[in-house]
Amino acid sequence: MSTQIPLSILDLAPIVEGSDAATALRNSVALARHAEGLGYRRFWVAEHHNMDGVASSATAVLIGQIAQATERIRVGSGGIMLPNHAPLTIAEQFGTLATLFPGRIDLGLGRAPGTDGPTMRALRRHLSSAAEDRFPEDVLELQAYLGPAREGQVVRAIPGQGTEVPIWLLGSSLYSAQLAAYLGLPFAFASHFAPELLMQALELYRAQYRPSARHPEPRAMVGLNVIVADSDEQARHLFTSIQQRFLGMQRGQRGPLPRPVEDMEPLWNPAEKAGVARMLAESVVGSPATVRAGLQATLERTGADEFIVASAVHDFGARLRSYELLAGQAGGAASA
Repeated sequence: MSTQIPLSILDLAPIVEGSDAATALRNSVALARHAEGLGYRRFWVAEHHNMDGVASSATAVLIGQIAQATERIRVGSGGIMLPNHAPLTIAEQFGTLATLFPGRIDLGLGRAPGTDGPTMRALRRHLSSAAEDRFPEDVLELQAYLGPAREGQVVRAIPGQGTEVPIWLLGSSLYSAQLAAYLGLPFAFASHFAPELLMQALELYRAQYRPSARHPEPRAMVGLNVIVADSDEQARHLFTSIQQRFLGMQRGQRGPLPRPVEDMEPLWNPAEKAGVARMLAESVVGSPATVRAGLQATLERTGADEFIVASAVHDFGARLRSYELLAGQAGGAASA
């Protein structure tokens, strides 16, 4: 790449067809070690619940395991779905992580539930739309718990107080872009599954950004699906796993990450094919040369400060290989 850019990894501890959650969790830890050796900047895991294909539901617990197994790479959440939790609980969890692994923990926050309605009620007990409406206040409350002690402060996060864990706001719409700009926080856009508003969100975030003490300049991270293999044909074959997953989402069917198939055409109708293509529009799939050109084009179009990459590949060896090949195409960017 002619312009270097930091590369990070977004992991959902995918449970693949024919395997189980224990293997998925072991693979996530192994992938993080591998990523550290390749020079990736961050390794984030995402909070989802009641999904057969995702093992990262206890996000803070998994982050602790990954941080323990690595030495340098930043580890964090991409993200914690804050409406599911009391801000104090998250401050204590991530304050503990930051105390155990100083200078290595990130806290990405999302406003979505990361699950369905019945599971939201099971998580929150008293479900109300006010939980999401309180998101800005909850972010500020969480920041206060992680900040320096204040005179007269009655409730404190211990550990947590004074750790000032870096907070990122995550979003797939304009709402979090506006809030991140208003609060002077870094912003990550979930274009790996909701790409339609990417450019508008980035423009709004940068135009409305209010400098903060910790972040005098805006910092935008862009989520991408990236699969690299030795040839374009091999990479497209691996990509059919995530295409099948997104086809299932359109049909209301969720399950383990499917095995790749030789041909997607018998599996979907034209409307479904178009829908999957829209959701996966921010994907770079192919040989090293193809991916290098695709990443460069995306960088020029978005002006991203960092890419965070999801690679839903069924075979773990092929997944490791994809990240190896990707790091090789970044021109040293991953260690920037």
